Amino acid sequence: MFNTNNSRFSPPFTVYEPSQLTTPLVFNVPHSGSVYPEDFVANSRLNNVSLRRSEDAFLDHLYRPMTALGAPVLSAHFPRAYIDVNREPFELEPRLFEGKLPTYANTRSTRVLAGLGTIPRIVADGYEIYRGKLSIEEGLHRIETLYRPYHATLRALLDRTISSFGFAILIDCHSMPSASLPMTNGMKPDVVLGDRFGTSCSGHLIDIVEVLFAEQGYQVARNKPYAGGFITEFYGDPASGCHALQIELNRTLYMNEGLIEPLAEFSNIAGDVWQIFSQIVEIIGERNDETYVAAE
Repeated sequence: MFNTNNSRFSPPFTVYEPSQLTTPLVFNVPHSGSVYPEDFVANSRLNNVSLRRSEDAFLDHLYRPMTALGAPVLSAHFPRAYIDVNREPFELEPRLFEGKLPTYANTRSTRVLAGLGTIPRIVADGYEIYRGKLSIEEGLHRIETLYRPYHATLRALLDRTISSFGFAILIDCHSMPSASLPMTNGMKPDVVLGDRFGTSCSGHLIDIVEVLFAEQGYQVARNKPYAGGFITEFYGDPASGCHALQIELNRTLYMNEGLIEPLAEFSNIAGDVWQIFSQIVEIIGERNDETYVAAE
């Protein structure tokens, strides 16, 4: 659903808490936000559907039930086209802004050069978002009021989980447009698991997640074309007891990509994901903690 809001965001994100914290999993849904400020929409050259091309639409509804497994779910309400929290805080593109950016801004990352920095210039299919340039003050305001509080909240959830269990497992939840996916053995993947090529989480974790998705009949790939973004890389530090795994779901599984509407199959996909993570919680609970705790 496309929502507009003339007071920007109230609140900008929500933490859905379990009735009791019983598992070391933390779910993060950073890109399913669909609240679009009216001034942002007015300054865009795109229609409502095109603006939503970067959304991981409906994933908040898919993962919110994980609270019943004893895990918190953090979900953004602001859209990825407005600000992308799966970036460094200051990956900023000079040609998007009036004036000179701060010297600490990262203006040369591959994501910035592609138009997909912290404040994106384009949506996922390559169309320009804005009619004109933004003020630097506007960009920095979004970072201070949305990006920083979001990451502070995510860090607090992970720290609490590590304090409670000795380790934390961050599940970073995303979806991927089907058109950009490569064919493997004549098929496009249903699920892509990203662990930054073996650096962001325990090998045991990604192994069991892959097996469980495959047992449900999904075509699973690892790290290609998505190995995990800033969140997976930044928070994934197995040596300190924080594991991060990115999960990308092919959007054609559960939504009409052209209309951005859920399919009738959405409930089936949600049921499968629930079943998979129910098993993961059980397996992790039975596993020796030495698999995941910080190295001495």
